Amino acid sequence: MQGEVAGGGGEPPMQMVLRVKHPSSLSSGGGSEEAAAEGEGSSRSALSVFKAKEEQIERKKMEVREKVFAQLGRVEEESKRLAFIRQELEGMADPTRKEVESIQRRIDTVNRQLKPLSKNCVKKEKEYKEILEAYNEKSKEKALLVNRLIELVSESERMRMKKLEELNKTVDSLY
Repeated sequence: MQGEVAGGGGEPPMQMVLRVKHPSSLSSGGGSEEAAAEGEGSSRSALSVFKAKEEQIERKKMEVREKVFAQLGRVEEESKRLAFIRQELEGMADPTRKEVESIQRRIDTVNRQLKPLSKNCVKKEKEYKEILEAYNEKSKEKALLVNRLIELVSESERMRMKKLEELNKTVDSLY
């Protein structure tokens, strides 16, 4: 954009070549006053042409400057709109992000709490299996002992019954 301002809107710079005849180079025939007046007139017209070209260049320069400032204004507006859109997008994602981060922190906390509980659970399961094994063994032993007791009691009853019968026979034989 700066090149446009300096270069006159992308057009090649206008160069003016003024050729002014010096009074001494004019024809030496007695018309030196005429030549001087003519030289002065051409100088004035060259000067006015030069001023006109300068004014045209200045106008063109102002047009380009106005276009540049207009473009800068539009760019500024677009930048503001884009910043607003970016802010809106971040605002939309922000509540979700906060909730996700909160849930992730809670998951991490629960994981830290689960680790010792898991170790404790494994330890307790191992203890439970050992205790269950011991319980089952003792239950089997008890069942064997109960069966042995029942056998002994049954045998004892049989033996006592037998003894009572013998005693009863003996008592019967006495009468």
